[in-house]
Amino acid sequence: MSAPRVAVAGFQHETNTFAPFSTGWAQFQQPGAWPPFATGEKAIEQVRGLNVPLGGFVDEDAGFDLVPLLYAAAEPGGYVTSEAFDHITGELCERLAAAEDIDAVYLDLHGAMVTDDFEDGEGEILARVRGVVGPDLPIAVSLDLHGNQSPEFARLASCVTIYRTYPHIDMGATGARAARLLAQLLERGAPFVTAFRQLDYIIPITAQSTRRQPGGRLYGMLDGLAGEGVNSVDFAFGFPPADIHDCGASVFVCGSDQGAVDAAADAMLGALQEAEDSFVSPLVTAGVAVRQAMMNNGPKPVILADPQDNPGAGAPGDSTGVLAAMLAGNASGVIGMIWDAKTAEQAHTAGVGAVIDAQIGGMFPEIGGPAIAVRARVEQLSDGQFTCTGPMFGGLKAHLGPCARLIVQGTEVTIVVGSNRAQNADQAILRHIGADPEAYKIVAVKSAIHFLADYEPIAEEVIFAESPGANPCRIESIPYSNLRPGVRLGPNGPEFTPTLKDQHDT
Repeated sequence: MSAPRVAVAGFQHETNTFAPFSTGWAQFQQPGAWPPFATGEKAIEQVRGLNVPLGGFVDEDAGFDLVPLLYAAAEPGGYVTSEAFDHITGELCERLAAAEDIDAVYLDLHGAMVTDDFEDGEGEILARVRGVVGPDLPIAVSLDLHGNQSPEFARLASCVTIYRTYPHIDMGATGARAARLLAQLLERGAPFVTAFRQLDYIIPITAQSTRRQPGGRLYGMLDGLAGEGVNSVDFAFGFPPADIHDCGASVFVCGSDQGAVDAAADAMLGALQEAEDSFVSPLVTAGVAVRQAMMNNGPKPVILADPQDNPGAGAPGDSTGVLAAMLAGNASGVIGMIWDAKTAEQAHTAGVGAVIDAQIGGMFPEIGGPAIAVRARVEQLSDGQFTCTGPMFGGLKAHLGPCARLIVQGTEVTIVVGSNRAQNADQAILRHIGADPEAYKIVAVKSAIHFLADYEPIAEEVIFAESPGANPCRIESIPYSNLRPGVRLGPNGPEFTPTLKDQHDT
């Protein structure tokens, strides 16, 4: 008996609908810390051994004859343009249509893609793929823990696996689970029955870490809910900065027995509802965060997170609130990476040892505050190309463009700027340019949760600072217009009610 022929592809984007810029085709060609756009064999060769879902699926060696289509990923950001979406899905579907004797499809998707034309990017991808392969061919999908699943997406997918860690140290493992689940589906010879549920409140990103509770406990329940008649139980916390109808947490279960599948879905949804009181935001204002960090006299650095300007959630990475608080508070530490190609270029032109007058950040002052004028010494320069070393991104090649390490004159504040956006979830972002995180009293990182995997082990303390940015973390303050009526804005928060203007716009 010949091995099942499985067509595989990846198309990943996490869309922040409040970001002040769109995500176009160019961003998928140069994605910063993700593998670049590739087709055919190159699409899978470049991800082998990496902690990405397609890499895990390929490395699992589940006995499939793989037919690689393409891989596309871009740094989180604003709406994916129609041009980019149509180009990538068009090529995916063309390659799929040209493939012969396909037994199944595997798609490495995110779950929170929003395009100029479609609120549910993944649902549209599946609809177009179904248009090629028909309604019955098995389609396995892996999703990010932050996926905003829709009922239509759940209807079109044959089986789904979702990351179970945040920071996402199991992206590759999730792809491997998808391979095993698809093998079970193909061996069964009949479709799985499925169940889909949506939670009635939105969970803040800063309360979603599985290194904290209740996240760790909730994801720890999943294997125990699988069993007789239930092949897989998965849930996504959702991605709050997405003003769409289906924003929020959801549960997807598949198996062979509808009653058992429904019971498992209801049990997981019930656990999420019971945990509502436990989702507490850890944010403190930036000024208080800096003062608290400076009071720490331990031997290890205090890690100061700037989650509302997290490029990993689509924010620019150029806000200046935490930097301003560090300067005002006479802090001793490093902040990075700030997205500031202009200052990076200025530093490269001046050279190491030069003193420059720079305007740091502030490209979108209405969102993240104005640029900050500093006189700084250029300490070190780099081309921004290095290999990540942490638990989440280890092995991935970063392409951050010209970078610079600066020390603000008359202070003990070091600033690392770079030319391509990326969240600081890996110490290599600082170490590659001579900024050893363990040598500072304070290390301020533009990240929400992913930094915990690599930075918390070296930290005396972790503090989440509240400062302006395009990744709002207080759900009740997010200016939603398109949510489904009745969903609550945060744990124990008020119900979303469309305004008359919103209803008219709809």
